[in-house]
Amino acid sequence: MSGFIAGGLVPSDSVPGSHINSDPFWPSIDLDSLRETLRIDSSVTPARLETAVVAAILSVNRDLAKWRVAKQAEGFTVLDDVPSEQILDKSQLVHLYVRAVECAAGAEVCERYRNYDSTASGAKKADETAPTIEDYRRDQRWAVRDFLGTSRTTVELL
Repeated sequence: MSGFIAGGLVPSDSVPGSHINSDPFWPSIDLDSLRETLRIDSSVTPARLETAVVAAILSVNRDLAKWRVAKQAEGFTVLDDVPSEQILDKSQLVHLYVRAVECAAGAEVCERYRNYDSTASGAKKADETAPTIEDYRRDQRWAVRDFLGTSRTTVELL
């Protein structure tokens, strides 16, 4: 048995159904784009990536549930219809939603692959990855807060 793990990107044609949909209000998540954005190589199988993205969507959708219900009550059926500034011909709200999901999925993937290699190099790599997990979680929170139009900072007087 070999310890070799092939790296590189997963070809698009090897991933059937490379989009994950949730509630029809939210945009679908393109797994190929997510892989490219987060530089996730082929050591993360399509099934494991899908699991991470589903968990990310659940988390982000839960954070934005009240906002979604309010917008649907106003008559908006999809996020892209909610008035917002456009960036690259796409609503900034769509960009922020996708970013929140990508960051949550990235953190999940990093957490799951931290101890993939139990050798000394694996432990060192896990230590180097730890800040990345925290960065992904922070960026997820910031994307959600930016989406909701709330402050990124919580200040409490003691």
